[in-house]
Formats: sequence, C-alpha cells, structure tokens
Amino acid sequence: MLSKHKRQALIFLLVAAFTAGCGSDPNAASPAETEPVPPASSTPPASAAPQTAPAFDISKYSFPAAVDPGKHHLFYLHGKIIEDQGLPAASPDLGEYEYKAILEKLGSYGFVVISEQRVKNTDGMEYAQRIAGQVSALLTAGVPAKNITIVGASKGAGITIFASHLLENEEINYVIMAICDPGTVAELKRNEMSLHGNVLSIYDASDELAGSCQELFSFSEGKGISKHDEIVLHVGTGHGILFKPLDEWIIPVIQWAGKP
Repeated sequence: MLSKHKRQALIFLLVAAFTAGCGSDPNAASPAETEPVPPASSTPPASAAPQTAPAFDISKYSFPAAVDPGKHHLFYLHGKIIEDQGLPAASPDLGEYEYKAILEKLGSYGFVVISEQRVKNTDGMEYAQRIAGQVSALLTAGVPAKNITIVGASKGAGITIFASHLLENEEINYVIMAICDPGTVAELKRNEMSLHGNVLSIYDASDELAGSCQELFSFSEGKGISKHDEIVLHVGTGHGILFKPLDEWIIPVIQWAGKP
C-alpha cells in the first residue's frame, strides 16, 4: 500500500505530466491534447439530409461476464484526450483519436480486448487498482499470466506502469507507449515505482513529449522486471502515433503479447 505522501506525489505526477502532456507548464494543455477549435458553421442546402455517424458501442469491450481461460486477453488504456473531450476526440494538430479503429485492429488478431472510456480527470492510481483487480480476476479464472497484456498510451501508459507495480507479476506483458520523459521517470524513481513483468516501450523519435524508458528499466532491474525492450519509431508524427492503429506499433504489440 502506498503511503499518503507517495500517493499525493504520484497524483501530482499524473496532473503535471499527463494533463500538460509532459510540458513545462503543468496548467497548459499539450499540442496533442488541446481542445480543437470548432470549424465555422455553415448552412447546408435545404434538401440535404443531416448525416449522423453511428454511435461507437464501447460496451462490447467491457470486462467479460464469462472468462475463457484459453483466450489471450489484452487491455487497452487510451490517452488523456478522450478523458478531456469524450468521443469523438480530436487534436487540431494530430487529427482524430481513432479509438474504435484501434480496438478493432487489436481485436482482429484474436484477442479478447478489454477497454473503457475513462471519465475526465481520472485518478491514475485508483484506475490502476481497478485494472489490477480485473487482471487478478482473469488469473483466478485460469487465464495464464503470459496470456495477459496491458497496453497503455500516454496517460494510459502511466496507469499501466502503476498496474505493473501493483500486480508484481513477472509473467504479465506490458506495452507503454509515449510516456517516459526525464521528469516523469525521476518522479517514478523517487516514489520507488519499479516495473514488473515483460515490458516493451514504444515512442516516436520526433515526440517532444516522451522519450526513452531505459532509465526506468535500469531502475527496475532485480525488482521484478523479467525482460524489457524499446522500439523507437520514425513515423514523424511524434505523439500522433497514438492516434491511429499504425502497423508500426500494432505489430510489435501483437508480437510482444506472444499471440501465435
């Protein structure tokens, strides 16, 4: 159990690092997560019928009512922009966060994909405890730890780090995308938040908000981390890699999860 001091420090970390997109001003929104300016309204022709996009039914990705121990299970924790805007969510610089397409792409590889839309200003540690409880339920139901993968993007990656620390399981797979900047890593180390299990870091070389997790990997050596690796992409969109189901990160995730 975390002490009150450590919990307060970690909550501050989430507010500063993930609300501001790891920027210098903790009260300013990052370029990737700024509320987009609505386009100027225009009046459609009288004969034009309004076009309404079908609603995204996120409930199909809820934690399963009946667990199949023979299936590979994958949790996907989205970026903070969806907390801030709801669905659909879009950045003026990076476009729409293609949440539905990401879940569908991951599911196409045969995973039981588990994901939910977090509410605004979600407490990262409390949510990590929720995820840890769901993972424990899978383990109790007979799902092998090696067949469980947690994938997090930006703030979702921060929550994934917390879940890894809480679960203390050396066989579960984790993918943390676009999370490690020097300030965030320093705060995690100060609060002794070591990683456990098999951890893959992915980020784009042009990302101004996140970088290498090697320092966090080194800090976690001998404390429960089993294996780790890091992939630096050169897509060129920085934090924008998180917004789309790009093969550049989807395929490594599938491979890291050990899906045949």
